[in-house]
Amino acid sequence: MKKRKARVLRRKPALRGGKSITVADLIRSTAARLKRGRLVFVHGTADPVAEAAFLVGETLHIHPDHVGARAGMGVTAAQVKRISALVERRIRTRRPAAYLLKRIYMRGVPFYIDERAIVPRSYLGEILDSELFAGESFSLVRNPGAVGRVLDLCTGSGCLAILAAMRFPKAEVDAVELSKDAIEVAGRNVADHRLKRRVRLLRGDLFAPVKTARYDLIVTNPPYVDEGGMSSLPPECRHEPPMAFDGGADGLLIIRKILEQAGRHLKKGGGLLCEVGRCRSALERAYPGTRFLWLDTEESAGEVFWLDAGQLR
Repeated sequence: MKKRKARVLRRKPALRGGKSITVADLIRSTAARLKRGRLVFVHGTADPVAEAAFLVGETLHIHPDHVGARAGMGVTAAQVKRISALVERRIRTRRPAAYLLKRIYMRGVPFYIDERAIVPRSYLGEILDSELFAGESFSLVRNPGAVGRVLDLCTGSGCLAILAAMRFPKAEVDAVELSKDAIEVAGRNVADHRLKRRVRLLRGDLFAPVKTARYDLIVTNPPYVDEGGMSSLPPECRHEPPMAFDGGADGLLIIRKILEQAGRHLKKGGGLLCEVGRCRSALERAYPGTRFLWLDTEESAGEVFWLDAGQLR
């Protein structure tokens, strides 16, 4: 009996001008289409090139950190077609790329995301990952290695709670969220990262679900868009849950509640790390006697503050 030879299916390379199209070529052409589409880039990518790299990388199953190393890799005609269709949807619907791909990265860590939760793009991830929590000469908390309890308020998709659990391996993390839909997304992310034993999801309004618990660290990226900002949100942001943005008339509605209650939930030597976007001036006017420590990141200045437990009491 004759043995049949295995049939090898060869993927047809994409060609342009007789030459194979590479990852770099595809990123350039995709970025050009995105730029012509007059889109807004506020969901983890700051410009057309960064978003093109994200779209191409995800479609080709390349981690964002490795896209540059694969720039010369050839792509197939089928892959070009898939990315082209994705770009067309991005331009036509104005939905954030993260929603189209059901994926977002923070500090290189992948997370699931969909329209039930705001697309995470907080600066707090960079701060948690910085020397501010591990410096030899200075640290926001006295002993980062001994952090035992962390609270993430307004956790949304759970990304910051998960990053905090990774940053402080001895800590138990409580993640509080009011939205039932968002907490379902957070649950998926906690399960994907196998952190169910250390990250506890609690549904409720700010500190209510934690009762009298105290923490070494509270992190929060609450709603802080003011009335004017809510009325002028770009189309991309209108696909996200409005409650994740709405900070009341001056943007400080939720932030005030957090400042009023945080001191009762912090251990000695602990502190509050809070992102407030463009509310710095309004916050300093509302609390003239408070000395906020403003922390800058690679892409932000004066949008995150730190207050230690002593100041909040």
